[in-house]
Amino acid sequence: MAEEIFGWLHVESWLEFWWVLIGLGGQLMFTARFLVQWIASERAGRSVVPLAFWYFSVFGGLILFCYAVYRKDPVFILGQSMGLFIYLRNLWLIYGERRGA
Repeated sequence: MAEEIFGWLHVESWLEFWWVLIGLGGQLMFTARFLVQWIASERAGRSVVPLAFWYFSVFGGLILFCYAVYRKDPVFILGQSMGLFIYLRNLWLIYGERRGA
């Protein structure tokens, strides 16, 4: 059974198996941000970006960044690090605006 799962996921050890699950979890969290945004927009009847979108972006991006570092994938590492910067900057701007109001 484990051999079939390892073959399907293209992993050779339990450590790699768990990292793939972590990576999949990060990707699911990252994808959830679009569902949150879509639902919020449908409810408002216009395009909105709720705060939860940025939190899902940060946490999903951080998990995917860790996975990319483990896999030693420079393209994936660069892509996630740039995204993390943007997501965190957006949260910083949102909280700065709220403090000023």
